[in-house]
Amino acid sequence: MLHIRNVWVIPTSLLVALMLMITPMPAWAIPFRPDWVALVIIYWSIALPKNFGVGTAFGIGILADVATDTLLGQHALAYTAMSYIALLEHQRLRVAPAIQQAFIAALLLLVHRVILLLISGLVGQHPHSYSLYFAPVLISAALWPWAFSLLRALRRRYRMT
Repeated sequence: MLHIRNVWVIPTSLLVALMLMITPMPAWAIPFRPDWVALVIIYWSIALPKNFGVGTAFGIGILADVATDTLLGQHALAYTAMSYIALLEHQRLRVAPAIQQAFIAALLLLVHRVILLLISGLVGQHPHSYSLYFAPVLISAALWPWAFSLLRALRRRYRMT
């Protein structure tokens, strides 16, 4: 249950992830940027499924679309689909070992990237390189154990159940 004193934790973690999403990077590093927002959405969907749902994922997706100046709704749709799948499987994911969670997170991130690719293709925007287009999936999956540990420590620190 979320109390008044810790209701800020989820929005703040999402805001930090959004800021990391738009932080300037060198041109060569942009294709390798981890999808911090997706990692945070996956975590909260698994950890607090009663307090974090597809509506929240949709809202943060709209904010991500505005922040990245992309087609309005594409991140919203992708994050919603990813969150929905995570919510369906949250009981299995919570007890899975870290390496298995990282693999499942990679699959969820892959769903996210494929949806973005399909939407971009429908409007005539194609990536420069398909191999680099999917690089954030691997980078983000590799960072999953760290992100999971950090967000779990935050959740425990503020006694969010």
